[in-house]
Amino acid sequence: MTASEPQLTTADVLTQLNATLNSQKQSYLAEGAVSAEVRMDRLDRALDILVRHAERISEAMNADFVCRPRQINMMTDVAGSIDCIKHNKKHLKRWMKSESRPSKFPLGLLGSRSKIEYQPKGVVGIIAPWNFPVAMVFEPLASILAAGNRAMIKPSEFTPQTANLLAEIIAEAFDPDEVTVITGGPDVGQAFSSLPFDHMIFTGATSIAKHIMAAAAKNLVPVTLELGGKSPTVISRSADLALSLERIMSGKCLNAGQICIAPDYLMVPEESLDEVIKITQSVVEQMYPTLLDNPQYTSVINQRHHDRLSGYLADAESQGLQVIPINQADESFETSKSMKIPPTMVINPTDDAQCMQEEMFGPILPIVTYRSFDDTIDYINSHPRPLAAYYFGTDAAEEENFLKRTTSGGACVNDVMFHMLQKDLPFGGVGPSGMGAYHGIEGFKTFSHAKSVYKQTLSFNVSKLGGFLPPYGDAAEKAIKAQVKR
Repeated sequence: MTASEPQLTTADVLTQLNATLNSQKQSYLAEGAVSAEVRMDRLDRALDILVRHAERISEAMNADFVCRPRQINMMTDVAGSIDCIKHNKKHLKRWMKSESRPSKFPLGLLGSRSKIEYQPKGVVGIIAPWNFPVAMVFEPLASILAAGNRAMIKPSEFTPQTANLLAEIIAEAFDPDEVTVITGGPDVGQAFSSLPFDHMIFTGATSIAKHIMAAAAKNLVPVTLELGGKSPTVISRSADLALSLERIMSGKCLNAGQICIAPDYLMVPEESLDEVIKITQSVVEQMYPTLLDNPQYTSVINQRHHDRLSGYLADAESQGLQVIPINQADESFETSKSMKIPPTMVINPTDDAQCMQEEMFGPILPIVTYRSFDDTIDYINSHPRPLAAYYFGTDAAEEENFLKRTTSGGACVNDVMFHMLQKDLPFGGVGPSGMGAYHGIEGFKTFSHAKSVYKQTLSFNVSKLGGFLPPYGDAAEKAIKAQVKR
């Protein structure tokens, strides 16, 4: 199913995918218990190909995006993946240990034992997105391999050169029965999502996730969904505006805002609006004196998404909203063939503006003003729960209210996106922004089955002692009386 292969029918694709899945499942069953040494070896092999092919990975991503900075490719996709793998290696043996749990009184005193054993689920399907096409493969893969599973990977067709490179280097390091990459377009993706995996993880848009979940439901496949949403960023009156906006715009402009946890819209005190606009312009101009030919400013991935983002701006202008592109060099984006869009502020859009209805996933930043800090919390809570939420300020009471009264997949205080870099913190969404999590021990547990194991004493018949053994008599009544009470 590579680009060089002849076109196949949907039935042919599904047949091939099922054959690959069945082969992995049979290999998994034949292997038996997956030792720590085997898991460590698989993690080491994943680590090795990332290190050896780091520059090729960066070049492939840059080619797919047309312009994506090497430094970003290396720091986010390559180094981020390596960090996850090393974290799993460091903690693997401890995570694999069974967990003792207390047995019901008095069974523990009589010699009975309870524990949880974490065992692999089997074969996990990974459907990866285009925005971080390597990190969103290897970061969940680190948890999947640490948990002892096999994996089938479907990269995005929007980044074909990266997808083909992933297929090559993973085939170099892994037997197809361990880990394999399936390339192809939407038809392959649709067939892939319908497979009877033991678990599936999808990273992408909420609208697509509904179809993924529906397809998985037909085979009762458990799913982890890492989606997105409109992540709010609130600047308190107690915040240092210059410091806050430097951090916010650094995150917003990273990958041209094409990040699921990018700051989606900004809420600022109404009296600070003019200063916020001025500082935001200054901060972006310092980071990007030019844009069109600047190799450090990322392009929008393709024409479809460029048109979508341009449509948001056209809609805002048609509503008479103040639209402020940050374009210090006064470059002409309209006549350029570049897929770049300058960082652009949209001031006080209403909820019916397109830029406030859909996840931005681009370098456009709506700025909304507020009077009372409670208004920010009410506004956030009146909208679907986001993947991330950000608070900037030094007011401890406000911070506590923000964190406890709003619900989001994750949160940062006085910065954006850094919570995902903490590999011991679970990463995932809530409600429309996703379900389940990976990273750290939570990732290990996501891709493991927590099997409850109870070992009964052989010293005497516990059922008889507890009144469970027929014919029921005094022992049963005594047990009932002892438990059916307040």
